[in-house]
Amino acid sequence: MKPTLAVLREKMREKDRQIVCLLNERANISVAIGRVKGQRGMEIYNPAQEARVFDYLDELNDGPLSKSQMTSIYREIISTSRDLQKPMHIAYLGPEASFSHLAARLHFGVSSRFFPQSGIGRVFDEVEKGAIDWGVVPVENSLEGSVNVTLDRLILTGLKIQAEMYLRVSQCLLSSGRTIKAVKQIYSHPQALAQCQAWIRTNLPNAVIAEAESTAAAAQMVKGKKNAAAIGSSLAASAYGLNLLAEGIEDNPNNTTRFVVIGRGEGEQTGNDKTSLIFATPDLPGALHRALSAFARRRINLAKIESHPVKGRMWEYLFFVDLIGHQRDASVKSCLAELKEKTSLLKILGSYPGAKDGL
Repeated sequence: MKPTLAVLREKMREKDRQIVCLLNERANISVAIGRVKGQRGMEIYNPAQEARVFDYLDELNDGPLSKSQMTSIYREIISTSRDLQKPMHIAYLGPEASFSHLAARLHFGVSSRFFPQSGIGRVFDEVEKGAIDWGVVPVENSLEGSVNVTLDRLILTGLKIQAEMYLRVSQCLLSSGRTIKAVKQIYSHPQALAQCQAWIRTNLPNAVIAEAESTAAAAQMVKGKKNAAAIGSSLAASAYGLNLLAEGIEDNPNNTTRFVVIGRGEGEQTGNDKTSLIFATPDLPGALHRALSAFARRRINLAKIESHPVKGRMWEYLFFVDLIGHQRDASVKSCLAELKEKTSLLKILGSYPGAKDGL
């Protein structure tokens, strides 16, 4: 005989009771862990340990919850646990409801405290001077390439990359008005405008285009203006009381932005790591080839290599590299030692867990 709805609901209530008890037991353990970390001078946020927790959950989970659903649930459990140990302060490229804000919330969970900054440089500044614990900045977009402001600051900063995350960027047209036909001006961040240029040419060819500091700043600018629209996230529409005139207007459906967390300290090994570094080669024939041979001989996979001009010195370049592995891995450690001998500059930007499922 099949159980009645009332019986099923009673079973659900009993499970909820058990879950609440277990969550509070877990929270008490988390508080105890926080005390030990405090006594040892350890950071509360440990991306390597959190990566191990999610790997463990993957092993335990046999459905029907999907991997991404389980990750979303535990992201908030971990966020709350951190908050019980010590409130987390996160700087991001603002204002509120920017894509950087969305990435920061997805990575750290909503229990953290988020502080919008007027520019990427300000995010670095606040973390460098210790006013904020961690920063979230965009580093590259799958369509528009690297974010040069971030690369420039990574060259100079003493901070390290602690984690990475990938955010699928879905752009929307936002306005106080109610129809696309009324739109005469479009505001957004330069990269967002570039990502939607074909859609704009097709649907609003006569609109005046203007740049803003961020997509969220653009949303603030058009509030109350029925003939103006912003390109930004659906979160920005709800945050600033705007109408969603069109969704998914990016030209490429695979539009994704990579963000990194910046902060102090060195990351631990997890077995699924990435290391970012910068190097420069001497002005000699074959210098780059000799530098890259250090990776090739050890079969170290380079996830990315990109040249970046040195500011104020024409035709001189630095090379940004992302490699698979941790700087403490034997092969990577050996490679970096050799690379130091073959380059005129070598700076490790950080070793950190490789992103899984975007987070």
